[in-house]
Amino acid sequence: MTPSLPLAITQGDPCGIGPEIVAKFFGCHDSSGCFVVGDASVIRRAVKQSGGGLAVAVIESPADVVLAPARCIPVWESSVDPGLADVPMGRVDARAGAAAARCITDATAMAMRGEIAGMVTAPIHKEALSAAGVKFPGHTEMLQSLAAVDGRVPPVRMMLANDELRTVLVTIHMSLRRAIDAVSFDAVLDTIRISHDAARRWGMASPRIAVAGLNPHAGEGGLFGSEEADIIAPAIAAARALGIDASGPYAPDTVFMRARNAPGHPGEFDIVVAMTHDHGLIPVKYLGVEHGVNVTLGLPFVRTSPDHGTAFDIAGTGRADESSLAAAVRMARHLSRG
Repeated sequence: MTPSLPLAITQGDPCGIGPEIVAKFFGCHDSSGCFVVGDASVIRRAVKQSGGGLAVAVIESPADVVLAPARCIPVWESSVDPGLADVPMGRVDARAGAAAARCITDATAMAMRGEIAGMVTAPIHKEALSAAGVKFPGHTEMLQSLAAVDGRVPPVRMMLANDELRTVLVTIHMSLRRAIDAVSFDAVLDTIRISHDAARRWGMASPRIAVAGLNPHAGEGGLFGSEEADIIAPAIAAARALGIDASGPYAPDTVFMRARNAPGHPGEFDIVVAMTHDHGLIPVKYLGVEHGVNVTLGLPFVRTSPDHGTAFDIAGTGRADESSLAAAVRMARHLSRG
């Protein structure tokens, strides 16, 4: 990956706010070196809905981004349903789910061929994916499968980050009951290692990794659960034996405050490893979804995404905020140079 390669932005679910925030990003932010993987008619509809005046230029390859006229949105068209621009906004539609998946597949193929510096994915809808027969519950699992080489699937983790906090998850899209069972020694150790390796690639010489517990007060010495003593602490010890600056397990209700890096409050840690989806994502999202960026760690290419969903309730109204997408593009540019 080099900074001279373009960034691909997938359009997301056509029935949600993905195309709109993409259109607004190109109209209001530095979009140099970026292009959309999607459907030109969907992006034209989004430009109209958002009140923008940009033209849409269809390109034949990622390298053609440099040839696109000024004040336009370059679009590399995926082979999707030709009637997508007529699909009603704000509702689950199998055609939209299939199109979103196709765009992700095409962008991943470009990344695996080394044609792009990375990819930024606009929001998709899990029910629409399911309605289209897509077996993956979200981006992370789909990208992991698409990035497999010779049958070897890379271990990946989801990180949500903003300027103040970075959190990496041991478990993601599953019920809480199943997630608790999925917290194993190997899962925790792998998450710490993936986090450490990714941070090293970003330029951190010795990233400080805090590991949150699973139970209230990190188990309170076994009074509220044994996972900390039986699983999490041994995984931390194993990580430290590998030379990783990992510590914990810390009480999950306070560790994020300690890690937060804010003006006048330097964080004690660079990354927090959390056991479950909501444990890790609530603190970052509370700081503002417009600033949060989802990063998939462990892939052989850079992938970032906005910290929000398809927002069907406002889709097509022109009210969507593109700030998180802009943050995701900035993050992808930074990581692709790392």
